[in-house]
Amino acid sequence: MTAPERPLRADARRNRESVLDAAGELFAQRGDAVQMEEIAERAGLGVGTLYRHFADKQALLAAIIGRRFEAMTALARAADETSDPWAAFETLLYGYLESAQADAAFRFALLGPEEPSWNDIAAAKTDFSVITERIVRRAIDAGHLREDFRANDFVLITRGAMANMTDARNWRRHVTLLLEGIRGPER
Repeated sequence: MTAPERPLRADARRNRESVLDAAGELFAQRGDAVQMEEIAERAGLGVGTLYRHFADKQALLAAIIGRRFEAMTALARAADETSDPWAAFETLLYGYLESAQADAAFRFALLGPEEPSWNDIAAAKTDFSVITERIVRRAIDAGHLREDFRANDFVLITRGAMANMTDARNWRRHVTLLLEGIRGPER
């Protein structure tokens, strides 16, 4: 049994956020070629401080994903409150993708060459997944999504769209084509 995490001091919390911001900028610009030393320098911190917060690049990428998933979960909660099941699904899908479009580091972390460490962000991912499953189930039950659609298919759609985010028209066209294929009989 592990000890509960103690809250970070204000200065440690600022340092952690500085590292995440710096890493986000650098990963967005250069992808996996970024070195931990460069991230520490961009954050204005020593390498030791960076490693106190993140053991390695995988842990740092997981934190970037975790931070985005927290924002995505808030978006999912808002979409879940929408009474129309199709509007809730579209709100979640487009909101997720628009947020990802603005966050190249998040896209790199999800689509990059190394699989993210989901263990580090399991709680954030679980919260998001539970809400997504509920929104998908409502849309299926209302006939707006095919009966064989699953919440995991949401992941496939978003990753495919993120891979096509060279410009806004490409991913939006990609999603429009996919939505036509997954719509249920109650169009």
